[in-house]
Amino acid sequence: MTLLEELRWRGLIYDVINEEELEKRLEEKPITLYCGFDPTADSLHIGSLIPIITLMRFHRAGHRIIALVGGGTGLVGDPSGKKTERALNDKETVFDWSEIFKKQFARFIPFDNKTAFCVDNYKWLKDMKALDMWRNYGRHFNVNIMLSKESVKSRLEEGLTYLEFSYMIMQSIDFLKMYQDPKLHCEMQIGGQDQWGNITSGVDLIRRIEGAEAQVYALTMPLVLKSDGTKFGKTESGAVWLDSKKTTPYEMYQFFLNTADDDAVRFLKYYTFLSKAEIEALEKEMQVAPHFRAAQKALAREVVTLVHSEEAYLQALKVSEALFSGNIKDLNAEEIGIGFKDVPSLEIDSEINIIDCLVQVKAAVSKREAREFLKNGAITVNGNIVKDFEFTVTKENAIDKQFTIIRRGKKNYYLVKH
Repeated sequence: MTLLEELRWRGLIYDVINEEELEKRLEEKPITLYCGFDPTADSLHIGSLIPIITLMRFHRAGHRIIALVGGGTGLVGDPSGKKTERALNDKETVFDWSEIFKKQFARFIPFDNKTAFCVDNYKWLKDMKALDMWRNYGRHFNVNIMLSKESVKSRLEEGLTYLEFSYMIMQSIDFLKMYQDPKLHCEMQIGGQDQWGNITSGVDLIRRIEGAEAQVYALTMPLVLKSDGTKFGKTESGAVWLDSKKTTPYEMYQFFLNTADDDAVRFLKYYTFLSKAEIEALEKEMQVAPHFRAAQKALAREVVTLVHSEEAYLQALKVSEALFSGNIKDLNAEEIGIGFKDVPSLEIDSEINIIDCLVQVKAAVSKREAREFLKNGAITVNGNIVKDFEFTVTKENAIDKQFTIIRRGKKNYYLVKH
């Protein structure tokens, strides 16, 4: 398969300009392409991972790639996909987030300033005067055409500020600047499907200034939705972040492990570098024995290893298997902190009777119910069944003298912190 054929098979092409010409261009010699990322938070998230991986696919195929940090456009705000105006962050915040993005990109892309570049559009936008923008660039934009772009049209009823309206021009300038840069000579932009209007405006600007014969290309990827139509990458606690402090590797592992069967194969194509043969084998295995969740396990393994490390994946797997089996004796304090981050917990500074402990940690609603659980063998403490009403939870018997893990039944966990 050619690179475009593989992207098509993986479902990663939503729109493309001049696909046949692009196919020929990619066969001739390496092309330089970019994708932009506005720093709107203090971390990238798994929605950002699709374009990052797509850049990686091009790079591995021998092409030159640019990860563009929108330090300039991030101060404005893209109206695409938004119902209201994006909150404006102060410069210091946007600059701090830009630096975080650059460090996160470097975990995936080996920036060598020859085949892979990381640039910030604040570099050329910061000194641009309003008169220069209007005279040099604004005159090339037809307002009627801009209003017809979906990114603008979808916001007209709610109201669109001039600041947001100018975003399309600024993003177009990015493409032009990198096309004109002799070191970069960027000929292609990729992005999510909601960026089509902004991207094609950049293509039009380059052709208006450089001439109709200018060869530039555009490709968008579909927004990642689950089979039920809801947006992928959100949990009850918020987005799934690439920062391990915001979303731990274990939480990311669990997120992908819980992918619905209807989505698993599609996400394997999106998020992993597994081959067509490997993914088709997992698809067959899932059809024959869906209860083994082979596709989901492979998906979780590949993503966590890519984003964090194999070590992080193995730790997440260890914690996950310990929680599933109830065999938590081999977990250390760090792993307990990871796996039991969100379970009901109780902090104590002295020993406590097991019945009182069950009530206080909310494993039982009353002492009577606590006794029933103990009598029926439904309570384990640090992996051992406890039936003794006089049993005492102590720091000395805690794991690493920090945590006592209580399990009621097969799935209900509680944590006592000493």
